[in-house]
This record gives sequence, C-alpha cells and structure tokens, in this order.
Amino acid sequence: MDYFLTEEQEMIVDIARQITDEKIIPNRAELDEKDEFPREILEAMGQADLFGIPIPEEYGGFGGGCLDIVLALEQLGRGCIGVATAFAASALGIYPIILSGSDEMKKKYLTPVAAGQKFAAFGLTEANAGSDASGIQTTAVLDGDEWVLNGTKQWITNGGEAQIYTIVAMTDKSRGARGASMFVVEDGDPGFSCGPKEKKMGIRASSTTELIFKDCRIPQDRLIGRKGTGFITVMKTLDSSRPGIAALGLGIGQACVDEATMYAKQRVQFNKPIISFQAVQHLLADMAIQLEASRALVYATAKHIDAHPKNMSKVSSMCKVMATDMAMKVSVDAVQVMGGYGYMREYPVEKMMRDAKILQIYEGTNQVQRNVIGQELNKEYSRK
Repeated sequence: MDYFLTEEQEMIVDIARQITDEKIIPNRAELDEKDEFPREILEAMGQADLFGIPIPEEYGGFGGGCLDIVLALEQLGRGCIGVATAFAASALGIYPIILSGSDEMKKKYLTPVAAGQKFAAFGLTEANAGSDASGIQTTAVLDGDEWVLNGTKQWITNGGEAQIYTIVAMTDKSRGARGASMFVVEDGDPGFSCGPKEKKMGIRASSTTELIFKDCRIPQDRLIGRKGTGFITVMKTLDSSRPGIAALGLGIGQACVDEATMYAKQRVQFNKPIISFQAVQHLLADMAIQLEASRALVYATAKHIDAHPKNMSKVSSMCKVMATDMAMKVSVDAVQVMGGYGYMREYPVEKMMRDAKILQIYEGTNQVQRNVIGQELNKEYSRK
C-alpha cells in the first residue's frame, strides 16, 4: 500500500533497507549463534546518520518524528530484531534527555549519539519493578554536590556496551511514584558496574545485563529535569517508544511473509508447489492480512503522535499490542508453512520465532498494555 511518505522518509527507508540487506541479513545467523554484539553494524548505522533520526537538529540530529524512527526500525527488524533492538535501545536511552534534559545536557549527550560515537541505554527495570514502574528500589541521595546511587537494574538492553545510561531512582520513597527522579550515569563512573551478559531465548545479538550501583557518585547536574518528575518522564518516554517496538513487529512479520511465500513457491509436493494448495494459501493470506492491518495502525499511530504528542497513551499501547501479537502469530505460521525445514536453524524463521516472543514482553507486557487501553477507555466514556 502507498502510505504517501515524504522524500525524506523514503530516504530513511532506503538507507535502513540497504544496511539491512548488506550488513544485517548476511551476519544475523552468526551473531545469534555467538551472542555477539553487532558493534560494526551499529557503527555503519551511525555513519549513515540513523542514530540522529529522533535527535533535534540543533544537537546534530535529523529532527525526525515518530513515523521516521518507525520506518527505520521496521526495515532493521526485517533483518534481525537483536540488531534492531540494540539500535532501538539507544534511542530509548536518550528519550528522557530529549524530553526533560537541560540544553547543556542535550549538547553533551545527544550530539555524540547523533554522530554514532556513543550508544545509550535506559535503566528502569528491577527484580521487583518492571511493568509496575512504581516498585523501584534503587535510591539516589544528595551528598554535597553529588548524587549517590545504590541499587540494581535488571535486564537492561545495551548494558555493558553503552556509554550513556538514563537511570530511574527514588529520591524520596515516602512520595511513591512522585519520589522518582531520573539521572544520567556514564560508563566509568565510580561505583557503577555491569553484570555478565544474560543468555536469552532470542534477540541474542543484543546485550542484556544487570546495572549495579554501589555508592555510585555522579555530579549534581546529572539530574534529568526536576527532582520527583522521573516517573512522568518514564511514562512519556515509553509512550513515545512503544510504536518503535510495534515497528520491529512489522519488520519480523514482513520477513516471515517473505520467507514463507518464497518457500511455498519452491517446495514441491504431489507434483505441485505447495502454494497451489488452498490450506497453504489461506495461511499465507491470513499472515499478509494481519501484517498489513498492523502496519496501517502503527503508521497511523506514529502520525497521530507526531501531530498530538500529549494524547498518545491509548494509541501507543494499541499499536504495540496489535503489531507484536501479529509478529508472534505470523512467525509461528511461517514455521508451519515450512514444516520441518522451518524448525531447523538452516532457515531464518526458526530464529524469527524465537525473537518475536520478546516483543510481547519488553517495554510493557501486552497484558499491561491492554490494562492501559481499558483504563483510557474508562476515562473517555466517564466524560460522556
């Protein structure tokens, strides 16, 4: 379908597609097998200015909107969600700075990320705080002109590879969610370390570690925004980033449709390509329908967010749920179309099926997203 993209958006698609076809697809199996962080590929993305898409022009970026980053992530996700997640996590890590950072902070941290010189990460999740962000236990206490952080973050994407970390910590536990604040922690800060890389089912090219703070001291000016506004910044950040996760679902959905259709045209049984059998045609047709419907919602959501950034929680959750549920279903169906071959690592749909599962989990499980949608509907209809 023609979504009437601008010339600049078509350029973003073309660049991301080229990197995907030339850099990601030829290396994705090896990266997955070795649990290897795709540093060289990410550096190529930096040279192509993809990291600058969400960063304002005055800090060296493209100044793009939600749809622009969605278009890039869809193409990267078509190649490998592990690689694309490493890219997306860096964008997630800088969103709090874009939303709430001072001009000095933006100059210091956004400029090197836009140039692809540094990567970022977002530190929210803990053992007792995931979907319930208000359960954060990490603390930050002001001691003279320094903040002292103590606690542990869990399952942080780009952990151990990023140089810039945006961290949520409690500065006043008595105030609950209103006592949360956000900080920038740099790789190498005293008292800050990362745990070993987690061994995951999928997205194995991305690095996932603990972040450990033991009397970690950072300058007072590393506070993002005002004290006590961290939870608000977190919610705005996740509302802005969830269409990106949906875009990864579009990418993997497209890859599954491509692989399954090409296989069905080539695989011969009973002297016919299996795509000639109605049972297979219907599987492929449903896959294509679900993919295109999801794409329409994700693109529409991204355009809505670009036009109405203060009213996006419901639509952001809707597109995340629809596109990531689609990715899981379509990947399972792609394996089914390909039968025993689809189950083997020789073919990429086995990896796509493993990768797709995380999309329903990270950045807010799809069950929690349905709660958000239901709560927003309740508010809307209470006003009628």
